[in-house]
Amino acid sequence: RIHLMAGRVPLGTDRAAVAGKMETTFIENLRYAADLLAQEDIIGLVEPINNRITDPRYYLNTVHQAAAILEKVERPNLKLQLDLFHCQIMDGNLSHNLETYFPLIDHIQIAQVPGRHEPDSPGELNFPYIFELLESLGYTGYVGCEYAPKGDTLEGLGWLRSYWESRGLQHGGTSKTAE
Repeated sequence: RIHLMAGRVPLGTDRAAVAGKMETTFIENLRYAADLLAQEDIIGLVEPINNRITDPRYYLNTVHQAAAILEKVERPNLKLQLDLFHCQIMDGNLSHNLETYFPLIDHIQIAQVPGRHEPDSPGELNFPYIFELLESLGYTGYVGCEYAPKGDTLEGLGWLRSYWESRGLQHGGTSKTAE
Protein backbone atom coordinates (compact mmCIF):
# COMPACT_ATOMS: atom_id res chain seq x y z
CA ARG A 1 0.00 0.00 0.00
CA ILE A 2 1.13 3.50 -0.72
CA HIS A 3 -0.47 6.79 0.24
CA LEU A 4 -1.10 9.00 -2.79
CA MET A 5 -1.30 12.63 -1.71
CA ALA A 6 -3.79 15.05 -3.25
CA GLY A 7 -1.77 18.23 -3.04
CA ARG A 8 -2.61 21.70 -1.78
CA VAL A 9 -4.61 24.60 -3.08
CA PRO A 10 -2.04 27.18 -4.22
CA LEU A 11 -1.37 30.05 -1.81
CA GLY A 12 -3.56 33.06 -2.43
CA THR A 13 -5.98 31.09 -4.60
CA ASP A 14 -9.68 30.71 -3.95
CA ARG A 15 -10.42 26.99 -3.36
CA ALA A 16 -13.71 27.11 -5.26
CA ALA A 17 -12.08 28.79 -8.25
CA VAL A 18 -9.52 25.99 -8.74
CA ALA A 19 -11.56 23.01 -7.48
CA GLY A 20 -12.52 21.74 -10.94
CA LYS A 21 -8.99 21.93 -12.34
CA MET A 22 -7.54 20.36 -9.20
CA GLU A 23 -10.02 17.49 -9.35
CA THR A 24 -9.29 16.84 -13.02
CA THR A 25 -5.54 16.84 -12.38
CA PHE A 26 -5.88 14.62 -9.31
CA ILE A 27 -8.02 12.10 -11.20
CA GLU A 28 -5.54 11.97 -14.10
CA ASN A 29 -2.64 11.55 -11.68
CA LEU A 30 -4.44 8.81 -9.75
CA ARG A 31 -5.19 6.86 -12.93
CA TYR A 32 -1.56 7.12 -13.98
CA ALA A 33 -0.31 6.05 -10.54
CA ALA A 34 -2.87 3.24 -10.25
CA ASP A 35 -1.83 1.79 -13.59
CA LEU A 36 1.84 1.78 -12.53
CA LEU A 37 1.01 0.35 -9.10
CA ALA A 38 -1.13 -2.41 -10.65
CA GLN A 39 1.97 -3.71 -12.44
CA GLU A 40 3.49 -4.37 -9.01
CA ASP A 41 0.23 -5.49 -7.35
CA ILE A 42 0.27 -2.46 -5.04
CA ILE A 43 -2.79 -0.71 -3.59
CA GLY A 44 -2.85 3.09 -3.77
CA LEU A 45 -4.58 4.88 -0.90
CA VAL A 46 -6.16 8.32 -0.87
CA GLU A 47 -6.74 10.04 2.46
CA PRO A 48 -9.01 12.98 3.14
CA ILE A 49 -7.22 15.36 5.53
CA ASN A 50 -9.20 18.00 7.39
CA ASN A 51 -8.70 21.59 6.32
CA ARG A 52 -10.13 23.04 9.54
CA ILE A 53 -7.15 22.26 11.80
CA THR A 54 -4.45 20.14 10.19
CA ASP A 55 -3.90 21.56 6.70
CA PRO A 56 -6.11 24.44 5.53
CA ARG A 57 -4.82 24.15 1.96
CA TYR A 58 -5.06 20.37 1.49
CA TYR A 59 -7.28 19.60 -1.47
CA LEU A 60 -8.95 16.32 -0.43
CA ASN A 61 -10.95 17.04 2.74
CA THR A 62 -13.92 14.71 3.16
CA VAL A 63 -14.71 11.04 2.84
CA HIS A 64 -17.55 12.01 0.48
CA GLN A 65 -15.17 13.87 -1.84
CA ALA A 66 -12.69 10.97 -1.75
CA ALA A 67 -15.38 8.39 -2.57
CA ALA A 68 -16.61 10.49 -5.51
CA ILE A 69 -13.08 10.80 -6.87
CA LEU A 70 -12.40 7.07 -6.48
CA GLU A 71 -15.60 6.38 -8.41
CA LYS A 72 -14.44 8.66 -11.24
CA VAL A 73 -10.95 7.15 -11.31
CA GLU A 74 -12.36 3.64 -11.79
CA ARG A 75 -9.29 1.67 -10.70
CA PRO A 76 -9.78 -1.34 -8.42
CA ASN A 77 -6.35 -0.93 -6.83
CA LEU A 78 -7.18 2.53 -5.47
CA LYS A 79 -8.80 2.56 -2.04
CA LEU A 80 -9.62 4.83 0.86
CA GLN A 81 -7.33 5.45 3.78
CA LEU A 82 -9.78 6.68 6.41
CA ASP A 83 -8.30 8.61 9.29
CA LEU A 84 -11.07 8.85 11.88
CA PHE A 85 -9.51 11.99 13.37
CA HIS A 86 -9.94 13.88 10.08
CA CYS A 87 -13.34 12.33 9.36
CA GLN A 88 -14.71 13.37 12.76
CA ILE A 89 -13.47 16.93 12.37
CA MET A 90 -14.91 17.35 8.89
CA ASP A 91 -18.15 15.39 9.10
CA GLY A 92 -18.66 13.44 12.32
CA ASN A 93 -21.23 10.70 11.82
CA LEU A 94 -18.47 8.08 11.97
CA SER A 95 -20.70 5.01 12.24
CA HIS A 96 -22.66 5.96 9.13
CA ASN A 97 -19.51 6.90 7.21
CA LEU A 98 -17.76 3.65 8.15
CA GLU A 99 -20.79 1.61 7.08
CA THR A 100 -21.37 3.60 3.88
CA TYR A 101 -17.79 3.68 2.66
CA PHE A 102 -16.63 0.35 4.09
CA PRO A 103 -16.25 -1.27 0.62
CA LEU A 104 -13.73 1.45 -0.31
CA ILE A 105 -11.72 1.38 2.94
CA ASP A 106 -8.37 -0.40 2.91
CA HIS A 107 -6.67 1.26 5.88
CA ILE A 108 -7.90 2.93 9.07
CA GLN A 109 -6.01 5.46 11.17
CA ILE A 110 -6.99 6.66 14.61
CA ALA A 111 -6.42 9.51 17.06
CA GLN A 112 -8.66 11.05 19.69
CA VAL A 113 -10.43 14.28 18.79
CA PRO A 114 -9.69 17.12 19.47
CA GLY A 115 -6.23 16.63 21.00
CA ARG A 116 -4.90 14.02 18.52
CA HIS A 117 -3.65 11.83 21.33
CA GLU A 118 -4.18 8.21 22.39
CA PRO A 119 -7.65 6.70 21.96
CA ASP A 120 -8.16 6.56 25.75
CA SER A 121 -7.41 10.26 26.23
CA PRO A 122 -10.34 12.62 26.86
CA GLY A 123 -12.23 13.41 23.71
CA GLU A 124 -15.16 12.93 21.39
CA LEU A 125 -14.58 9.39 20.11
CA ASN A 126 -15.69 6.13 21.73
CA PHE A 127 -13.01 3.78 20.43
CA PRO A 128 -14.28 0.55 21.99
CA TYR A 129 -17.54 1.14 20.11
CA ILE A 130 -15.67 2.01 16.89
CA PHE A 131 -13.45 -1.09 17.14
CA GLU A 132 -16.51 -3.30 17.66
CA LEU A 133 -18.18 -1.67 14.66
CA LEU A 134 -15.11 -2.32 12.52
CA GLU A 135 -15.13 -5.96 13.66
CA SER A 136 -18.84 -6.31 12.87
CA LEU A 137 -18.23 -4.89 9.39
CA GLY A 138 -15.53 -7.50 8.84
CA TYR A 139 -12.54 -5.17 8.80
CA THR A 140 -9.37 -7.25 8.94
CA GLY A 141 -6.78 -4.65 7.99
CA TYR A 142 -4.39 -2.69 10.11
CA VAL A 143 -5.39 0.20 12.34
CA GLY A 144 -2.68 2.84 12.20
CA CYS A 145 -2.09 4.93 15.30
CA GLU A 146 -1.40 8.41 14.00
CA TYR A 147 -1.39 10.50 17.14
CA ALA A 148 0.94 12.54 19.31
CA PRO A 149 1.66 10.30 22.29
CA LYS A 150 1.78 11.96 25.67
CA GLY A 151 4.88 9.95 26.62
CA ASP A 152 7.21 7.39 25.10
CA THR A 153 6.07 4.70 22.66
CA LEU A 154 5.35 2.05 25.30
CA GLU A 155 3.34 4.52 27.37
CA GLY A 156 1.60 5.74 24.23
CA LEU A 157 0.38 2.21 23.47
CA GLY A 158 -0.78 1.48 27.04
CA TRP A 159 -4.40 2.03 25.97
CA LEU A 160 -4.15 -1.04 23.73
CA ARG A 161 -3.26 -3.37 26.61
CA SER A 162 -6.21 -1.99 28.60
CA TYR A 163 -8.50 -2.44 25.59
CA TRP A 164 -7.41 -6.05 25.07
CA GLU A 165 -7.90 -6.82 28.76
CA SER A 166 -11.40 -5.30 28.65
CA ARG A 167 -12.19 -7.75 25.86
CA GLY A 168 -10.74 -10.74 27.73
CA LEU A 169 -7.66 -10.87 25.52
CA GLN A 170 -3.97 -11.10 26.29
CA HIS A 171 -1.19 -8.90 24.98
CA GLY A 172 -1.18 -9.37 21.21
CA GLY A 173 -4.94 -9.83 20.98
CA THR A 174 -4.99 -13.58 21.65
CA SER A 175 -7.77 -15.12 23.71
CA LYS A 176 -6.98 -15.95 27.34
CA THR A 177 -8.90 -19.19 26.89
CA ALA A 178 -6.46 -20.22 24.15
CA GLU A 179 -3.75 -20.77 26.79
